[in-house]
Amino acid sequence: MNIAVMQPYLFPYIGYWQLIDAVDIFVIYDDVHFIKQGYVNRNNILQNQKSHLFTLELIGASSNKKINDIKIGGNSNKLLKTIKQNYSKAPFYNDVLPLIEDILDNKEKDLSKFLGFSLVKIAKYLNIGTKFLYSSDLKNDKTFKAQDRLIEMSKILNATGYINSIGGIELYNKEVFSQNDINLSFLKTHEISYKQFNNEFVPNLSVVDILMFNSKDNINNMLTQFKLL
Repeated sequence: MNIAVMQPYLFPYIGYWQLIDAVDIFVIYDDVHFIKQGYVNRNNILQNQKSHLFTLELIGASSNKKINDIKIGGNSNKLLKTIKQNYSKAPFYNDVLPLIEDILDNKEKDLSKFLGFSLVKIAKYLNIGTKFLYSSDLKNDKTFKAQDRLIEMSKILNATGYINSIGGIELYNKEVFSQNDINLSFLKTHEISYKQFNNEFVPNLSVVDILMFNSKDNINNMLTQFKLL
């Protein structure tokens, strides 16, 4: 059984979804410190043929607080309006808008639960059967750091494989995982592009853009466009 552990992000990019789809259990890493200027509460959409950064408002966000100690503010309706304005003519707008509305209309104020809800809803839309858990709900040693904590969570969940995004290749040691009977792999996304109106393709946008311009079948094909290292 394979697992992955990642901080929750707002409408994450395709590589994040490939990781979710590639594992049996995806652990939402919510009891670690919030990183300001990261992508926990921000992402990019297409606006006027360019990448446009949007941000979910937070209350009292600080790098001294854990993600599950932070509350969201009140600008989700503004984000929804921005998405509507920029994607109203996208081919799958009518299919996807109810999903985006359901996510942004969520009255949950806890940041980690709000983001977790969005991950579960989008996974269901894409027919991804991965099970989601929160790290804060696992009875693991919170004092462990970096790969030691990931190894412990893997053991608790009886995982034989751990898959990480390619960004962790300099952080985690395959040999140390192997000594704990866990196979460590890194997921590297292939170059992916698709038609965005009649514009030159703008890469690295959030899953909102992918959903608006692609059928479920096309997205499910994108989910396979990676290699494990």
